[in-house]
Amino acid sequence: MLRTVGVEEELLLVDAGSFTPRAVAGAVLEGEKGGELVAELQQQQLEINTHPCERLDQLRDQLRAWRGRAAALARAQGAEVAALATSPLPVSPQLTPGGRYRRMTDLFGLTAQEQLTCGCHIHVGVASDEEGVAVIDRLRPWLAPLLALSTNSPFWQGRDTGYAGYRYQVFGRWPTAGPPELFGSAAGYRHAVGAMLGTGTLLDQGMVYFDVRLSVTFPTVEVRVCDVCPDAEDAVLLAALVRGLVETAARDWSAGEPAPDVGVHVLRLAAWRACRSGIQGSLVHPLTHRPACAREVIEAVVDHSAAALEEAGDLDTVRAGVERLLTRGTGARWQREVYAERGAAAVVREAVDRTLSF
Repeated sequence: MLRTVGVEEELLLVDAGSFTPRAVAGAVLEGEKGGELVAELQQQQLEINTHPCERLDQLRDQLRAWRGRAAALARAQGAEVAALATSPLPVSPQLTPGGRYRRMTDLFGLTAQEQLTCGCHIHVGVASDEEGVAVIDRLRPWLAPLLALSTNSPFWQGRDTGYAGYRYQVFGRWPTAGPPELFGSAAGYRHAVGAMLGTGTLLDQGMVYFDVRLSVTFPTVEVRVCDVCPDAEDAVLLAALVRGLVETAARDWSAGEPAPDVGVHVLRLAAWRACRSGIQGSLVHPLTHRPACAREVIEAVVDHSAAALEEAGDLDTVRAGVERLLTRGTGARWQREVYAERGAAAVVREAVDRTLSF
């Protein structure tokens, strides 16, 4: 049986005329009772959630359906949805009303107030917490290339940041964000999380923002490192890659293969390199931890998980999707190209079209 995979996407809400971010999430979501469309930290964004899927075509259909549903609800309020990980236009984030979000802002100040970023979180089913933590330990070196493939946030407050994926830098202001340590076991994971909560710094376990973690709600491993992708097809590609990596990690654990003993300091540098240049420059190779061209690194990710991808029937789709991205570039590339020709509002306008271009 295939492992299930599901996706959470955060989308930017923008004015249908000016394309500036617009704080209408409350009105957009009024009357929505299910968990597929939900509010996020700021009123200029919302989140869509797919159900667990075994086949990629099911996941693709759900992403298209929920992006479309979000767009229809937004248009009723004079807004649009855009799969942008940060806003190319200046914005003053407006906090979503609610006790938890208010407590977060009171505790974390400007970090919470300025936090308007949109990520893509990928959930893959695991049989137990023990298997899940074994997977987390073995996924750690492979996360930075996924970030590079997803980079879609070169702008911040109207300026080019010089990064392909600046969202990761902004989100890294949270004290729990970034690559996790090696845990060794479910007990080790629980001990680490318990120690963090014991400091009194976090509101709850939901604020443990590791790049990969055990889901607080579902029996899944949750990979949180990616930018939201403008094209739903790229989100499907990332989901397939993550499922392949999870299955490979679980098999290695079952076979008694030790987890790679890579320090958090190296993983942080690999992630920084990934969000700085995306797939346009060199990356840190997940096996050698030395610089290598992006194509070599991304192909190493596919090769590492090829057996699992083949058995799932996903290998050809992944190879074609990777080649498409390596040739065309990620969202960061086209955002800069459009910005240079037509300006920031045109970037958002095109992002709206890409979000719904199925």
